Amino acid sequence: MYVSKVGGGWDVSDEGRLIAGRYRLAERIGRGGMGTVWRAEDEVLGRQIALKRLHAHHHLSDDELATLYERMRREARSAARITHPNVVVVHDVVDDEGLPCIVMEYVPSVTLGDLLKDDRTLTPEEAARIGLGMIAALRAAHAAGVLHRDVKPGNVLLAHDDRVVLTDFGIAMTDGTSTLTKTGEMVGSIDYMAPERMRGRTPGPASDLWALGATLHQAVEGRPPFHKDTAMETAYAIATDPLGPMDQAGPLEPLIEALLVKDPDERPSAEQTERALRTVRAGDPTEVHALAGTGTRTEPRSGSVTGSAAGSVTGSATGRGRGSDGPGASGATDAPRMPTRTDDGGDGRGRNRSGSRGEDQSRGRKRRALLWTTVAATVAGAAVAGTLYATTYGGGGRDDAAPSHGTTSAPPYEPPPVPEGYHLVRDKRLGVAFPVPDDWTAAKKTPDEVSYTDPTKKAEITVGVVDPAGSHPIEHFKTIEANTKVNYPTSYRKLRMQKTTFRGEPAAIWEFTFQGRARAFRAIDLGYGRAGAKEYDIYLSAPDAQWTTFRPVFNKVRDGFTTTG
Repeated sequence: MYVSKVGGGWDVSDEGRLIAGRYRLAERIGRGGMGTVWRAEDEVLGRQIALKRLHAHHHLSDDELATLYERMRREARSAARITHPNVVVVHDVVDDEGLPCIVMEYVPSVTLGDLLKDDRTLTPEEAARIGLGMIAALRAAHAAGVLHRDVKPGNVLLAHDDRVVLTDFGIAMTDGTSTLTKTGEMVGSIDYMAPERMRGRTPGPASDLWALGATLHQAVEGRPPFHKDTAMETAYAIATDPLGPMDQAGPLEPLIEALLVKDPDERPSAEQTERALRTVRAGDPTEVHALAGTGTRTEPRSGSVTGSAAGSVTGSATGRGRGSDGPGASGATDAPRMPTRTDDGGDGRGRNRSGSRGEDQSRGRKRRALLWTTVAATVAGAAVAGTLYATTYGGGGRDDAAPSHGTTSAPPYEPPPVPEGYHLVRDKRLGVAFPVPDDWTAAKKTPDEVSYTDPTKKAEITVGVVDPAGSHPIEHFKTIEANTKVNYPTSYRKLRMQKTTFRGEPAAIWEFTFQGRARAFRAIDLGYGRAGAKEYDIYLSAPDAQWTTFRPVFNKVRDGFTTTG
């Protein structure tokens, strides 16, 4: 077999060549945009090593080459600071014909990127096993003051001895060093870049954890979470779009959702992530729901809530906490329904006194246009910088598509077609439209909400409006949570409650379980909207034992939900 030299890389004719007087090339095992990797023999110590040599980039200026060489030397220095079995070991840095070479541990392996080619997927338990190796490596790196900044499937080695090894610290950043990028330039792989990086903000450990979440998403779903046709569209989706539905994540779904939250401060810590992954691997999905996003279980407490907030929980006005076994059409309900406006304290807290709703919308359009422009600038930089990097061991990464041009404002949301087996419901009173399964029937209508139940009357989807909205949907949820604890003092358990964004608006997601009179239930609530305008809430409750069956209904209602004025 003959492999031609491209960009200064070694070809198979170099087999047997001696590098730096001690490393004899044996077999080419990988090639990426940054360098070529060989398995070689260390003739001094008599061991196999991996040797990565930077490509010659003749199109770059002297300054750009100097920066590139320094980035590769930084990879060696960054990785050398980390001593951990899940991080590739760097032994030496040498020169060959003026080009830097990194001498590192040889790990007989395939990459996770190779394993996931052609949309292949892993079971949640196997993905959790790999995730445990990755989070162990990241914890060690962060403890050493090193950010990886390019966590992705192609940089995860799956060793033949079942070890998981994180590699390619070529764009890592250490405390006290410059970023080695020009203003507005990003390095890394677009599909795995955290939202704060898309917005031009300084990355932190939470950015690596977001990339871990994106990697886990691809492992179980077969695709990166926000991938679009172009790098520009992908970057904008990462910065603004809600996470789409997951069909195969199973017990990993709550953790992935928590890691992919837009706000880095709202993501679980590395320690919480590790605990959640361990529980998935051990087959304890209840525990992982509690750990994801918060790291601790919220213990139920007894007590009373006075005033209008407490009153909103009981009675026919909201239907919360009444009945025997599920939200039946007769008015009996075992699962707390979506909160109504009275849960907001009765006075429309957080009124906007500085201007009209139209002015709020105008400011929102300006913010979205500014974000789109920022994303355009940073992706343009990434188109230059990001193409220099690929996997250490020949992995399987792909080049990002060229950015699109022309538009400078956020595209309007267009809901997907109504799914097969669903029909579109339009409620003029609430000013909303959303898809509902064909065999679900209307259960309740009030001035503030509408509910539909499945044929068994045990699962319910509720859409409601709070007008005007309070300061943030999460504050609304905290009020309702206090009431829920009163109604279910011994069985309520919070799985997560966190801030997020939905279609560019402030949002919150709340998920919890509780024991009904005949069975355990689980519920999820999404609320979004700006203070002083309207808050829209989408709520699903269903038997916990059938959650995987009913959760897709929530996803389809959420994705197809629109406001009609």
